[in-house]
Amino acid sequence: MMKFLLIAAVSCLSATAGSVFVEDYEFMADLSVFVVDHEYQADLCVFVCDYDYQADGSDSVWFFEDYDYRADVSVFFVDHEYQADLKVCFVDHEYMSGWRGGHPWQGRLH
Repeated sequence: MMKFLLIAAVSCLSATAGSVFVEDYEFMADLSVFVVDHEYQADLCVFVCDYDYQADGSDSVWFFEDYDYRADVSVFFVDHEYQADLKVCFVDHEYMSGWRGGHPWQGRLH
């Protein structure tokens, strides 16, 4: 019984580390996000991983969840920069990800 509880706890923790859910409506999201074209324009450069265990709780490595209850943070992608709480640029490699300067949401996305 203890072994089952331990496995369940570890599964829950790994499923939510660095996980993001995309909301359909802005008022439901924790954060409004605008996607920029270049790294120098971004507050945060994000690497999207393929598996939930790869998102290690870092703000800059995201795994997109299918269900909102499994995610650490919910986001809504806006159409204009002035609507956003956070500007992100998606990068191809994990070593390129990270914050570009200070931001109020730094350390709060995982």
